[in-house]
Amino acid sequence: MTDASGTTAIVAGQPRPAALPVGPAGAPWSSGVRRGDDGAVEVAGVGVAELAADHGTPSYIVDEADFRARARAYRTAFEAAFAAVGTGVDVYYAGKALLTVAVARWAREEGLRVDTASGGELAVALRAGVPGEAIGLHGNNKSDAEIVRAFDNGVGRIIVDSLAEIDRVADLAAERGVVAPVMVRVTTGVHAGGHEYISTAHEDQKFGLSVNAASASGTPGVSERPEEAAAPGPIVPAGEHPAGGVPSSGTDSPAMTALLRILERPSLHLLGIHSHIGSQILDPDGFEAAARAVLELRADLAARTGVLVDEVDLGGGYGIAYLPGEVALDPERVAKDIASSVADVAARLGTPLPRFSIEPGRAVVGPAGMTLYTVGTVKPVTVGGDDGEPFTRLYVSVDGGMSDNIRPALYGADYHAEIVGRASEAEPVLARVVGKHCESGDIVVHQVMLPGDVRAGDLLAVAATGAYGRSMASNYNMLLRPPVVAVRDGESRVLVRRETEDDLLGLDQG
Repeated sequence: MTDASGTTAIVAGQPRPAALPVGPAGAPWSSGVRRGDDGAVEVAGVGVAELAADHGTPSYIVDEADFRARARAYRTAFEAAFAAVGTGVDVYYAGKALLTVAVARWAREEGLRVDTASGGELAVALRAGVPGEAIGLHGNNKSDAEIVRAFDNGVGRIIVDSLAEIDRVADLAAERGVVAPVMVRVTTGVHAGGHEYISTAHEDQKFGLSVNAASASGTPGVSERPEEAAAPGPIVPAGEHPAGGVPSSGTDSPAMTALLRILERPSLHLLGIHSHIGSQILDPDGFEAAARAVLELRADLAARTGVLVDEVDLGGGYGIAYLPGEVALDPERVAKDIASSVADVAARLGTPLPRFSIEPGRAVVGPAGMTLYTVGTVKPVTVGGDDGEPFTRLYVSVDGGMSDNIRPALYGADYHAEIVGRASEAEPVLARVVGKHCESGDIVVHQVMLPGDVRAGDLLAVAATGAYGRSMASNYNMLLRPPVVAVRDGESRVLVRRETEDDLLGLDQG
């Protein structure tokens, strides 16, 4: 049967997979999580009781070594796979997942660049000492101030998202006597990932410019059979465009129109083409299909203008395990699959491979994080099942909620929780972990089996909350946003302090 969230409810006799065993953790917990013989959990050698005593609850706990290991895994897997087909790759950490000064430094120290999506994220990356050339700036509605700040700090690429933005960036660059390095974000029509709100390559949404000519005029413009496309003329570097550019035919796709417009503006340097198809993707086929569409667009541009752009970005969205038994996307597998696919497409098109880039965020920081709560009210509720048979669900309230993790309420996202401060011999019961906000939809974990003796004062942890917990947090009901606490080698330190009431009142001008 299903509950109000649309997910399958667990009834007696149908528990989820077993709880965190004694010893090292497995998915969805970070590699530094283990449960001791006494039932208490520690992270990177620091016990949860100590973390709660030192930092309070709720707190976001980030396993630094786990973050670094995952960052290295993506970098080394993609570098090896793309080197094997004769090209290079840059890995950008997608800062929107979680960005603090320390996190940006960790990413850079592990050889990653940093992708930002706002002036605030750019400010954090710069404060962390990330050099401008190793930063990208995204956004569908960048302000003039954000664009100028990118110029002033030598940001390595600005991803333009509309025809109007192309002209705005070009005009601002011309006023300042600089040449702005830009990529065009395109939508390929490949629909991948989880909830509709985090699938970003379908046509009816705000991001990017469609590769489909029908989006502009209803007349096909890009060959559906790339092997029949006209052979490119003399290839020139993207920065050396033909004088005056090549005019649009009137039947071009929005993406092609954008590329041609950039070539007409001497204050812009066309680095390449950017694609991002969604989030929480667990099947690499979507990445491969999007890569084909982008490489075909690149070849079409070369055939029209002689300009073969140097770079192609395939975005992020690599999925992780949120529940026990789930399997995350393997970086080595997906890297090899994508590298093989793009090599085949380039060979068929008769064009050399560009340099590639990718943007993992959730895949690096999501499993490295967990949220530590204290249990408050515990209340059994009798629920009528779809089959007419009533069952009991235990509502377990914690001292946070949708203000520190909005994703379950916003997307219906599933998470896993466990009592982590002690052992229990009690029979597991069906539970729903909820927050303390004035919303019936304030759900932290829709359904999970917890010990039947769960009680006020217990420490409860939710796994895999490193991505999009803190970055999407709010002050709803004037709750204070939790701290971000890093753990490593038996020690903890605060990366972002807990908010105080003085912080809230300091913004209120009365």
